Amino acid sequence: MTRIISATVERWPVAGAFIISRGAKTVVDVVVCTVGDGEHVGRGEGTAIYYEGETAEGCAAAINAYAGPLDRQVLREAMPRGAARNALDCALWDLEAKRAAVPVWKLAGLGEPMPLPTAFTISLGDPEKMEADARAAAGRGFGLLKCKLTGEGDRARIAAVRAGAPNVRLIVDANESWHDLDIVAEARALADLGVEMVEQPVVHGREERLAEIRAPLPLCADESCHIRADLDRLGDFDAVNIKLDKAGGLTEALALSREAKARGFRVMVGCMLGTSLGIAPAALVAQGADWIDLDGALLLARDREGGLLLRDGLLYPGGLWGLG
Repeated sequence: MTRIISATVERWPVAGAFIISRGAKTVVDVVVCTVGDGEHVGRGEGTAIYYEGETAEGCAAAINAYAGPLDRQVLREAMPRGAARNALDCALWDLEAKRAAVPVWKLAGLGEPMPLPTAFTISLGDPEKMEADARAAAGRGFGLLKCKLTGEGDRARIAAVRAGAPNVRLIVDANESWHDLDIVAEARALADLGVEMVEQPVVHGREERLAEIRAPLPLCADESCHIRADLDRLGDFDAVNIKLDKAGGLTEALALSREAKARGFRVMVGCMLGTSLGIAPAALVAQGADWIDLDGALLLARDREGGLLLRDGLLYPGGLWGLG
C-alpha cells in the first residue's frame, strides 16, 4: 500500500544572490516529499510560491496532514494547487516509474526527452552588472538569456545586456512592473534591441489591462497562469509560462501544456529556484516548448548529486528522478 513516508524542508544556498523586482534571495527552502509502497520509494520536490504566501514549512505540513487517496488524479481535486501538491504528485510519478521499471516519460506517453536549450537568468542590477553577467553567461555557452526588469531604466539595462552578449537570444521578465507604463512603447524599444518576448508585464488578476493592446512582441502570462481554468481569461496574452509549482504537479502541467497549445497559445516552461530533483519533471513538459527556462538548479551554489548535466547551454536528462 502506498503511503507518505515524509515531507521535509531543505535549505539550499544560491550562488551569490537571485534578484528580481520583489527582492533578493540568497537561499531557497524546498520541500521534499518521499512516498513508498514497502518495496519502492519515490521522491518529489517543490518550491513554495512565496508571492502567494506559501512557505516550505507550510507545504511540508500540508503533505504530512494529507489523508486522502494517493492517486494523482484524485489528488488534483483533493489538494489545492501549489508546491505541496507538486512535490507529492511528482513523488507519486517517481514511485510509479520505479514500480513499473520504466521511465516517467513512457508512463506519460511522451517521447524520449532530448537535451534542452535552457535560458539563463540575468538578475536585476545596474546596467554595468547586467552587462557583465550577460557576457559571462554567453561565455558559458548559453544562447538564450532571460533578463529581470523592474519598470524603471529597463531600456538601459537591455542595451547593456545586448552590448555584453550581442549574439544571444533575449527574453525579459517584467514581474508585473509594466502595469502603469506604455506597454507598447516599452516593448517596441526592447524589440529594437532584439528582445523576442515579454513575460508578465501586468499585475496578475488585472489582465484586462491588456485589452486591445497590440504589442510588437509576444506577451507571456506567468503569475496570471497556473492551471487550465486560467486559460479562459488569458486571451490577450500570446503565451503562457507553465511551472510545476504553480500548476500543482506534473499531472496538471502536462494537461495545461496540451490545452494551451490546442487553444493557440505559445508555451514557455519555467521553474522556481530549486534543485535538479524539482527541475527534472519540468524537463518533460518542456519538450517542444517555445521557450525553456529551467535554470533553477544552475543558480544554486551546489546541486544534488546526480543532478541534471549542463553542456554548452543545454540541459541533459539525468537519473535523479523518474528513472532518467
